Amino acid sequence: MDSYLIQVNGRGDHAPVLDVHLKSPGNTISPGKAKGRKPRWAVRASEMSKKTFNPVRAIVDSMKVEPNPKKAMISLSLGDPTVFGNLPTNDEVTRAVKEVLDSGQCNGYAPSVGYQSCREAVAAYYNCPGAPLQAQDVILTSGCSQAIELALAVLANPGQNILVPRPGFSLYKTLALSMGIEVKLYNLLPEKSWEIDLEHLESLVDEKTACLIVNNPSNPCGSVFSKSHLQEILAVASRQCVPILADEIYGDMVFADCKYEPIASLSTNVPILSCGGLAKRWLVPGWRMGWILIHDRRDIFGNEIRDGLVRLSQRILGPCTLVQGALERILHRTPPEFYQNTLSILKSNADLCYAALSAIPGLQPVRPAGAMYLMVGIEMEHFPEFENDVEFTERLISEQSVFCLPATCFEYPNFFRVVITVSEEMILEACSRIQEFCEMHYQGAEGTQDMECDK
Repeated sequence: MDSYLIQVNGRGDHAPVLDVHLKSPGNTISPGKAKGRKPRWAVRASEMSKKTFNPVRAIVDSMKVEPNPKKAMISLSLGDPTVFGNLPTNDEVTRAVKEVLDSGQCNGYAPSVGYQSCREAVAAYYNCPGAPLQAQDVILTSGCSQAIELALAVLANPGQNILVPRPGFSLYKTLALSMGIEVKLYNLLPEKSWEIDLEHLESLVDEKTACLIVNNPSNPCGSVFSKSHLQEILAVASRQCVPILADEIYGDMVFADCKYEPIASLSTNVPILSCGGLAKRWLVPGWRMGWILIHDRRDIFGNEIRDGLVRLSQRILGPCTLVQGALERILHRTPPEFYQNTLSILKSNADLCYAALSAIPGLQPVRPAGAMYLMVGIEMEHFPEFENDVEFTERLISEQSVFCLPATCFEYPNFFRVVITVSEEMILEACSRIQEFCEMHYQGAEGTQDMECDK
């Protein structure tokens, strides 16, 4: 007669594991083996990993080009304001983290949605009459990118679609496709300072549309939507009953002649998940502190979306506790002059870059109003030796050692993006090199025709 031997294995924090051994006279079947099964290795990457695709990395990694060894490299490609050291965070920000570290009070686990006191601090900071917030409306995350990931994951199922700006931040597509969510790209209009083509946007909505992503201020465009345009966007969302995922990581990073309006402050009925964080405004992207603000004045999300966000946040058990502990002091002690100084530098660089590039035949920069970027159109007909913006930017690296991202990375060919967080000296040198490059390769109307005849 067969008998069973049950062993309980486990120690420390790990739950016990039951190992069941089938015992019969003269025969023991070890765990993991079954009759008729021949063990073999069959380890494969998951479907999610196979669907994960970052267009920026795919394009940049394929650019096999060496910079000109005679010229120092100037990289205007990475949206990290800390790279060149000319934009340090404020002393109050670093002091707040040091105080928490020295206290030893934030070394353990926090609730997955963040410390209650920190959620209260964020809610108080962003609360306004048009968009009231309480602690339960805040989910703390590991950077704004995770906030976007959680917001997408709670709003959309595989097989549904989301509406994404073109040009737009590549992470939206990367995250969506990995989750089996279709991406529909709506157009932004460079001739209207990158406003949304509202007619095109609305034409994309169908019964499977889960949400509309609105990025304001914009990466990669540096644009800032007016109050009236935001109201037009909300009108579309309201008519179509589509919730909004608002990527507002560059919120308040607008130049003096412009005003930033959080989209939730203008909404009376459209439910909105607003994603933000410390990365850009406080110049600490590596600290990985973000948040989701839940705006749901008509209770359309209800408990289901809130509970879903809580469950999803439990997958990584919240962001860094040291930065959480410092968050209230960071929000309330950072002096206004710090923000003003950062914006003054960015505005000055934007003006210098726009003026310099506007004077170069064959280039059409679009003046930014905020964030850290400027988009430049390439009149490709005047640069016939280059097939597209990727080739244009590759040759700019090899000849002038200036690295700008081709806007194909943002689904918008024949443009390139310039990051304006570098020093004034470096901006001017980069623009001078770009001018030299364009003058070398520019073909006027007559020259272009001659080349076409030679073919």
